[in-house]
Amino acid sequence: MQFEIKDDKKIPISQLKALYEDVEWYAYTKDLDLLQQACCQSLDVCSVWQEDTLLGLVRIVGDGLTIIYIQDILVLTAHQNKGIATFLIQHILNKYKNVRQKVLLTEEAPDVRHFYEKNGFISCDKGSLVSFAKLD
Repeated sequence: MQFEIKDDKKIPISQLKALYEDVEWYAYTKDLDLLQQACCQSLDVCSVWQEDTLLGLVRIVGDGLTIIYIQDILVLTAHQNKGIATFLIQHILNKYKNVRQKVLLTEEAPDVRHFYEKNGFISCDKGSLVSFAKLD
């Protein structure tokens, strides 16, 4: 599959809407202007395109020096399991290889756990860390 990689935070709202709704992240699409603004104010956004179609993206927040937080990583369902998410995560891990803390919070599912573990992440329930979240 041929695709184009873009390091650009300005992604058209229509493409963001299509991607986030395709993976059923509807909480993000309730306010599309806010989603687009969140992308623009992120530390980094790397996206994968096929012609004019957004296939996937990874969005990073943090200072980029001591910590990055992988806020979003998503790929259109029709293009999952084709290496796009792995490419995106490896691109970010390489780009921020000198950053000590690389953090993310995600749902529990066997395929999700496997994906992050194969990319070098350790679940806090298996390591020496503890994780806390406050969701409103």
